[in-house]
Amino acid sequence: VEHFKDEFKRKYKKDLSGNDRALRRLRTACERAKRTLSASTTATVEIDSLYDLLVFQRLGIDFNSSITRARFEDLCGDYFRNCLGPVEKVLKDSKMGKGDIDEVVLVGG
Repeated sequence: VEHFKDEFKRKYKKDLSGNDRALRRLRTACERAKRTLSASTTATVEIDSLYDLLVFQRLGIDFNSSITRARFEDLCGDYFRNCLGPVEKVLKDSKMGKGDIDEVVLVGG
């Protein structure tokens, strides 16, 4: 979300930070892109009228961008690396190795 929020600010000189509706729509589109990247090497984020210029005249800024899986992994690398410590601790505490794990199920936010 931060990546695309920053891109929007660079392109249009508009800050989405205080716009809850725009951030919610961006977050939804980013979640969709994240799922797409699970099966594809690129994903597109397209949101019509993400930022309203004149609400009464229904004028807004459409946002279109794309991201590659490699770029996504680069952006999220710190989060992924931070997960390794707890996972290694669980494996050690349970006296299991990586080869003993068939499936990992993520839950929560």
